Amino acid sequence: MASLNQFLEKALDGEGVSRGQALVLADNGIDIYDLMHAANRVRERFFGSKVLFCSIINAKSGRCLNDCAFCAQSSHYDTGVEETGLVDSEDAVTASRNAARSGAVNFGLVMSGVGPEAGDTRRIAEAVRTIHDEGNIQPCASLGEIDGEKARLLYDAGLRRYHHNLETSERFYPNICSTYDYRKKVDTLRAATRAGLEICCGGIFGLGETWEDRVDMAMTIRGLGASSVPINFLRPVEGTPLGSRPVLGPLKALRIISVYRFIFPTTTIKVCGGREYVLRDLQSWMFHAGANGAMLGNYLTTAGREVDEDLQMVRDLGLELDNGKGPAA
Repeated sequence: MASLNQFLEKALDGEGVSRGQALVLADNGIDIYDLMHAANRVRERFFGSKVLFCSIINAKSGRCLNDCAFCAQSSHYDTGVEETGLVDSEDAVTASRNAARSGAVNFGLVMSGVGPEAGDTRRIAEAVRTIHDEGNIQPCASLGEIDGEKARLLYDAGLRRYHHNLETSERFYPNICSTYDYRKKVDTLRAATRAGLEICCGGIFGLGETWEDRVDMAMTIRGLGASSVPINFLRPVEGTPLGSRPVLGPLKALRIISVYRFIFPTTTIKVCGGREYVLRDLQSWMFHAGANGAMLGNYLTTAGREVDEDLQMVRDLGLELDNGKGPAA
């Protein structure tokens, strides 16, 4: 407990714990309920009672050339996912309005594939410009690999945040994807930053990674200066190499959230894909474990919870929706 109290004081001062300290917190020798209580204090210190919701649209589905072992949209596997072309700009704008009415602050346009072609980037930028100009919700984009020119095009259209997950540590990544270079992911995030965009960057847990992998990914993300860290949990997809992998237990998932709060005391942490499937009856505990945000509505290829259920959960916990106007956004 002495170590936990020491790390808590550090986090309450806004300083993220070191790699070694994070691994101490990850150890099962520290009681999960003590850890969650401490992580919740950190969340309350920097975010109060506010919860930030985001929402996405699957702007282009399937046909991805990468062989990510968890992905339903990879062309290497037969998963039954429908392949669709780029979403119409008007449909994307309509979806953004619906997301704003539901209480989301950020709206992400997400494309499958290695990266967008120039024409796709321009069409996404058109939708971004309309969403930005309407002012109902903050547009985000997750298009895969982009360079400086594409990042600047999106920035000029009104985009202010780019999402690109590392998925796992650089060491473990070759076990998950053999067709893409991890350093290219980092280069994309740096290109976005140089263009003036904030970055949203996280990963997927339950792939078979170790705690060292989880912490090392976090350290890379922290070094890149991410303003938002999405935490996803593997929901195995039949037809992929990880289709029969056992899922994480809810308490293990909550420990991951809590440790990440100590690594990122002042950064928005959102729990996204797989939360219903992995956390089950403990889903509301993600906030007490240190998260201050979540994804609202459906994911890319799987359905999320009903929006009204998530909003009721927030009210039942005595929390309130963040409108995105303050520093937590």
